[in-house]
Amino acid sequence: MDWDKLRIFHAVADAGSFTRAGETLNLSQSAVSRQISALEESVRTSLFHRHARGLILTEQGDVLYRTVKEVFHKLAMAEALISESREHPSGPLKITTTVAFGTTWLTPRIKEFIELYADVEVSVILTDGALDLSMREADVAIRMTAPRQPDLVQRHLLTVQSHIYAAPDYLADRGTPDTPEALDQHNLIVYGQEAAPPVASINWLMEAGVVGENRRRPIMRLDNLYGIYRAVRSGLGLAALPDYMVTEGSPLVRVLPDLSGPAIEAYFVYPEELRNAKRVSVFRDFLLRKVAEGNF
Repeated sequence: MDWDKLRIFHAVADAGSFTRAGETLNLSQSAVSRQISALEESVRTSLFHRHARGLILTEQGDVLYRTVKEVFHKLAMAEALISESREHPSGPLKITTTVAFGTTWLTPRIKEFIELYADVEVSVILTDGALDLSMREADVAIRMTAPRQPDLVQRHLLTVQSHIYAAPDYLADRGTPDTPEALDQHNLIVYGQEAAPPVASINWLMEAGVVGENRRRPIMRLDNLYGIYRAVRSGLGLAALPDYMVTEGSPLVRVLPDLSGPAIEAYFVYPEELRNAKRVSVFRDFLLRKVAEGNF
């Protein structure tokens, strides 16, 4: 099979249309369509179902797509490893972590890493879902749960504690709860139910101090921890937040300071095949140094 045609096929399958694939490849829609038709002719089968809303892979097309995607993945790995010297970290480093940890802890510190290693091309992907490292959706991850995949290397990074926080204006207006049971009388902001939370125990605030069959009703649900943090700062109510989000100088006040949520273990994770990649090892060491400096 012609490699250029396979490259175009891969782009079309990802994009779902000739037009969008052409924009990605800087080719005209007609040029992309001709290449796909030529590829289908060479393999003597249709690779796409064509309809008004776009393109859908046929069964044979899906088989070819999965194979081509795997080849692209292996070539990207080979390119990265070849281009990188063991003595000089360089090349792309795609980092993924949760939205909250990325926005409030990682990104304020990443400037120092970029200045130390100018030849490492840093990309950060913030998502509360787990990207597939084995398929190179990212190179490394900071995860709030230990990975289960056997082909991933993990290094414990830190233990995350969480407490209840509120804005001074809210406490001045509504008072400060002095027992967990008193939380029943307050506006509670919790993680929403429409998306998978970054950790299973994220809404422990809803159960702390609850007596009998009583059920608390939150003032708001929000599918983003950083959004919850901003809502707390606005004075809307109380919320359970990881301590790393409430940095020195923050106006937020810790409420019921002796009450804390379940500890969360955070891990630095990367594929086994990147074990000897210099850009990965220097980033791992950078993270461990920043954790050791404290400020949690």
